[in-house]
Formats: sequence, structure tokens, C-alpha cells
Amino acid sequence: MFLRPSLMIAVFILAGLVFCAPAVTISSTSTAASSTPTIPYISTDPNESLWTEDSDPSIVQPQRGKLGAPFLRPAPAENIAIDLQNPDLLAPPSTDSGELANAKWPFSLSHTRLQTGGWVREQTVAVMPIATSIAGANMRLEAGSIRELHWHTTSEWAYVLKGSTQISAVDGEGRNYVATVGPGDLWYFPAGVPHSLQATGDDDGGSEFLLIFDDGNFGEDTTFSLIDWLDHIPAEGVLLEKNFQVDASAFAHVPGKELYIFPSTTPEDDALPPESPQGTVPLPYSFASSKANVTQTSGGSYKVVDSSTFQISTTIAMVEVTVEPGAMRELHWHPTQDEWSYFIEGEGRVTIFAARGRARTFNYQSGDKDYWPHVDLGHYVENTGNTTLAYIELFKSDRFEDVSLSQWLALTPPHIVKAHLNVDDETIALMSKTKPVVIGPS
Repeated sequence: MFLRPSLMIAVFILAGLVFCAPAVTISSTSTAASSTPTIPYISTDPNESLWTEDSDPSIVQPQRGKLGAPFLRPAPAENIAIDLQNPDLLAPPSTDSGELANAKWPFSLSHTRLQTGGWVREQTVAVMPIATSIAGANMRLEAGSIRELHWHTTSEWAYVLKGSTQISAVDGEGRNYVATVGPGDLWYFPAGVPHSLQATGDDDGGSEFLLIFDDGNFGEDTTFSLIDWLDHIPAEGVLLEKNFQVDASAFAHVPGKELYIFPSTTPEDDALPPESPQGTVPLPYSFASSKANVTQTSGGSYKVVDSSTFQISTTIAMVEVTVEPGAMRELHWHPTQDEWSYFIEGEGRVTIFAARGRARTFNYQSGDKDYWPHVDLGHYVENTGNTTLAYIELFKSDRFEDVSLSQWLALTPPHIVKAHLNVDDETIALMSKTKPVVIGPS
């Protein structure tokens, strides 16, 4: 049977009205929106990690419910140790989907450069290809040891993990700066500013710190060291005599190769730097972040340090976060910059949402780094351990900025939120109009 063209058009119009009709009908602004579901509701399955680092290794299997299958042959013990730390990679939650690049790198997998007086290990795009905007290094100096005078093509930002470090620098105007920084404190040297680092704490056995560079490709090949330079000047003794206007014999004992990290005498805390005719730098290169104000929340605390407080730090912004057991860093995203994070202590779980149905969950422990490879990826950080989780979020930016999911929904017209989520006014009223940042257990 064939329909006349006019009837066919009428049928298509009616079909269009049926299929284009809204799925949700709002009955009242004081109650939850009533709706005719067209797709299943979200699952109430908690999708928790299936084991912890301390679990019996026999339960470590690539299975979740009816998905997956057990190992057919026993896995090597060293691989089981890795799987115990990363349950959500071997047996991911059912909410994970699609392909995302690896967002985790432990410093334990970085090559360590051993020196007389300390060591360093770094993370660049060579080991974590998605971390294109920031590179990091973990450095240790024994008491009195010096990180050789040097400068970089990038800026250098640092967070002191343990002990104390004396920093010194001279800017392009001949203005100098010397300061001692302790645990939780920061320093920042703009690109091209020559500087040195020396561990001062005999009682602490020296110092250990995290170094951050605003270029994911940064490595030792882009560091300019004093001794390395002098070693590569033709007829160096003669040229040094001309440059410094002293007899060449004065430089007879200059080392013949880069020192990098080397032992020396522990400096006196009250030693004064040379007085410069040009004065000291106008903006301090260090910041006593350990003494800065902390905002306490229901689930932990946070502290923002960017150029609004640490004025010289124009390319790196930081948020220092603590999350108590069972609490979480709220669901949020960053609209302007990628995020590079370092986990100082504790255990955490993060799910990254990358749009178009793509999501991946990672587990983190002390010494791990994460990197959200694109601006705007939605994520959270949950404390999955029994102790406080402490970590820092870093951004290649002069200011910190994030968008809170709870705040966004709380400040959106209620009928819009109810039409999306099928929730009532009481639920909407509980959504915070200010950023919760760190949320306590429910």
C-alpha cells in the first residue's frame, strides 16, 4: 500500500514530534522533576578498588564481577607487587571506558644520577610523553653539599620536602639574593637567572626537594653549568686571566669537568651575602609557604600559592592539598592549564573524564606523579588509605583556577538541574554555592 505524498508528510511530522518531544516534564519547582526514562539510570555500584597494597596476592586477578578472567599462569612476583599498587589498572571499575594516555609516573622508575654528595632523578616527556608543559626532578643533597652554580633555559620552581636549603642568585641587573628555605617552603628562579643550592641542615642530614620546570622537554641538556662552561673555553687559562684580570695561575686548580653535585662545608645560617652596589632583587626568590594561611574544610585543607602571593612565580602556580581518610578533593576541572601533581604521602584514587565516554582510573602512592594531559578534564582525588593524603597540584600559569561541579550546579537555575538529574529541592539546597574543594566523608 502506498500513501499519498500529503499523508506521508503528515506521518513524518507526527513522528518528528514524537521523537523530538522532551524526555523530562517538570511538574513542580518544589519537588523532583518527573520523567519518563529513555535510558537506564546510573549505577549505584560503588565500583571500589578490589584490593589494596596489603591484600593477599592471590586475589590479584584481571577480573571484576563477570568481566575478565583469572591469570592462566602465575604472574611473576615483581609484577604482582606492581598490580597490588594499581588495582584499577588490572581490574578497572566498570565506569572506565575508551582510550586515555597513561597519567601516572613513579619516581621509582626514573633513572637516578648518583653523585658524591647527593643524587637526582627526573621525569620528562622521555618517560611520560603526555606531560608536555611541565617536567620534574627529585633531588637530594647531603649536609653541606652544593648543586653547582648554573642556569636554565626554563624557570625553576621548587618545593622543599625535607631539611633546609640555602639558595643564592644574581639577576641580570647585578642584584643578588640569598635565603634559607625549609620543609614546605618554595623557591623560584626565572629563566636565565644563575643560581646555586646548598644543603644546610646537619640535624636533618641535608635536604631533599622537588624541582619543577615549565617545559616538559626540560632535561640536563638544557642546563648550563659553571665548570662545564669553563672546561670548554679554548685556552681557558689565558681567557680567564683576561676576563677576570688576574694571573692565569690563579685558575690552575679549576676542576676539569662538571661538578654537578659535590660535597662542601655546611654554611653558617647567619652568613651574609656579598653586598651588591645594585642592591638585592626587588621580588624575593623564596616564599615561606610553610607559614602561609591554610583553609580548613570538612575533609582536609588546601593552600593556594601563585603570583598573587609569591609574586616572582609567574609561570608556576600551586595548590597544596590534604585529604583525610574517606574524604575527597571535589569533582572539578581546570579551564586554563594542564595539571601536574606530586603525591607527598598517603594513597589516592583518581578517575579522569575526557569527554565522549572516555574515562580512566589510576591509583597513586607517595612519590608518584600524575598529569592530566588536556585542559578541562574532569577529575577528583579520593583518599583510599588510612592516613592523611597530602599532595600538590601544579600548573604552568601565574594564577590557579578551577571549576567546581557542586558550585556550578548550585548556581544554575534549579529547574535546569532537576531536569537533568531528577533530584529534589532538598538535594539542590545541599549543593554548595562556594567551592567545597576538599569534602569530608558522607
